[in-house]
Amino acid sequence: MGVKIDAIGVGKRYPGRRSADFIEALRDFTLQILDGEFLAIVGPSGCGKSTFLNAVAGLERIDEGRLLMDGAPITRAGADRGVCFQDFALFPWMTVRQNVEFSLEAQGRPRAERREIGRKFIELVQLRGFEDRYPYELSGGMKQRCALARLVAGDPAVLLMDEPLAALDAQTRLILQNEILSIWGEGRPGRRKTVIFVTHSIDEAVFLADRIVVMTGRPGQIKEIVVNPLPRPRADRLRGESAFSRLTMDIWELVRDAAVKAIET
Repeated sequence: MGVKIDAIGVGKRYPGRRSADFIEALRDFTLQILDGEFLAIVGPSGCGKSTFLNAVAGLERIDEGRLLMDGAPITRAGADRGVCFQDFALFPWMTVRQNVEFSLEAQGRPRAERREIGRKFIELVQLRGFEDRYPYELSGGMKQRCALARLVAGDPAVLLMDEPLAALDAQTRLILQNEILSIWGEGRPGRRKTVIFVTHSIDEAVFLADRIVVMTGRPGQIKEIVVNPLPRPRADRLRGESAFSRLTMDIWELVRDAAVKAIET
């Protein structure tokens, strides 16, 4: 696999309360993300996880270093990167079908083609029969299913997910983790998207990812990159195995001190 996203010495600062102050979100952040890789990022609150994700999306400008996709600098948002947020970000005036087809319409796809692609992904996330419902008529899990279908319908090369399951109940969250793997291409190695998945949940990162990036407290740097040895395809029974528990605890040990400090400050 080649390198899809290349971050080289990335730094990002935000203005502080006084003109002479600033908040350093990222410092010397260097990371290569491979084509077709599922990469998770964990770390304490405020460590710059979402800042890095937004920079890859083209929604934030970096202050230092270089950030490349396929060898070219990322300077703005683009259809080759899709973003899924924690709060669903669905258009409330659009139906499920219209939300899912939104990026396709923006690309100028013919109506019949939009309808066929939309149908495919609505069925993939198990929302068949709800095509004409509006977001207010859906449960939280159904809203996130709709957001996931919209994310992949436009066929972006990179899927950027910022705590997409954090607002859901525990049972729905476990179910959607499996659906995310299906959307990513679990079982189809040659057709997988590149995924960057930000989460506070260590066991979620262990279940989903090929590698887990552990970040330090602010300013965010890479503390360690953990290669996940657990076999694919992943299945729910994996959660009960000792190897899963050991890896989860090993990563918690890396995160714990910074997480406690983030709560205290």
